[in-house]
Amino acid sequence: MSDVHKTLEERDFVEAMTDTGLPKYLQENKVTLYAGFDPTASSLHVGNLLPIMALSHFQKAGHRVIMLVGGATGMVGDPSGRSSERNLQTTEGVHENVAAVRKQLERFLDFEGDNPAVLRDNNEWIGKMTFIDWLRDVGKFFNVNQMLAKESVKSRLGTDTGISYTEFSYMTMQAYDFRHLCEEENCVLQVGGSDQWGNITAGIELTRKVLSKQVFGMTFPLITTNSGEKFGKSAGNAIWLDPKQTSPYKFYQYWINTEDADVARFLKYFTFLPMEEVNEIVKDHEEAPHRREGQRRLAQEMTRIVHGDRGLKSAEQATKVLFGGDIAELSDAELTEIFADVPSTELRIADLEAGINILDIFADTKLSPSKSEARRLVKNGGANINNQKQQDPDLVVTKDLLASESCIILRSGKKNYHLLKFK
Repeated sequence: MSDVHKTLEERDFVEAMTDTGLPKYLQENKVTLYAGFDPTASSLHVGNLLPIMALSHFQKAGHRVIMLVGGATGMVGDPSGRSSERNLQTTEGVHENVAAVRKQLERFLDFEGDNPAVLRDNNEWIGKMTFIDWLRDVGKFFNVNQMLAKESVKSRLGTDTGISYTEFSYMTMQAYDFRHLCEEENCVLQVGGSDQWGNITAGIELTRKVLSKQVFGMTFPLITTNSGEKFGKSAGNAIWLDPKQTSPYKFYQYWINTEDADVARFLKYFTFLPMEEVNEIVKDHEEAPHRREGQRRLAQEMTRIVHGDRGLKSAEQATKVLFGGDIAELSDAELTEIFADVPSTELRIADLEAGINILDIFADTKLSPSKSEARRLVKNGGANINNQKQQDPDLVVTKDLLASESCIILRSGKKNYHLLKFK
């Protein structure tokens, strides 16, 4: 097996470990480990990626990985890193989310082959227990004073909202997961974000008390951008891995817009490129940041991992469209998204069927201040329809010029776009 701890250290994954002997243990043993997430949405977002990337590194190094979905804990809600209580999920909603997320995980983890990843749902073991079972078999091992001292609880106690008994109990559920997986799967390591430290150590303590077995924990940094913004958020909206919620184009653009200061970190965290290649990309980027080569490689690698070669091709084509590239084989939805921030006008399809003079269109959309200016623009080669130069002032625009089912893209000069939608 390769030295996975060395790999993670090189890529700045490791924030804390519960035992200094863990690196040597990982070198000498094939271990089973797990990371968990609560399926509170039908898709993962980029803020979930670091533990998933870490699991992939573990699997590539020969270790056995378990991805634990919280069918039970997801109905309660983890208070870690939260200032208020989460909305409670329904059983049906959680099951639907689990099924959707499984497909996304297959982009990062191999669920087949000689060393397949395992997907488990903690509702399998927690869901069948009664409240009395829980108090007798789990609750008795927890000291309330120690629970109150955990940062995830302590930070909430000092607020006006406080913390409910439901969320206060979450720690015992996650701890029981570790103890259960240790007993049934010989799982000896739990990994997660640094906000999970309290939950992980609670699981280690419970496993020690009940099974008299040593297990370990490892945490990764909680990622923020260089500007301090929570990673994975854009204007308050998560960047989802589901292409229906965040298109490959918008996903690609998220990484393209990475700040220069974040490029090196994100290439280490979110790509599988060898470190030698990462260092070369970073070196070239630092020498010529204006070329944005680091951002481009980051966007390419992440989009390919999450959306495949087809998704990357679509995203790169959409990006080229904004810079005057060929508009072909794009749908209404894609064009509307690409040009979401440019002015748009809705017109009747009947007008297009009858034909509209190019000068009228450019004047009416204010891409030219008047028809006479529009005529001058067209003759001088500054008028574009679907990024194709038009120099005939008598051109009649008809349905033949639709770029997609119902859209036409106008451009005046190099950057002044207008989206026409016909209904």
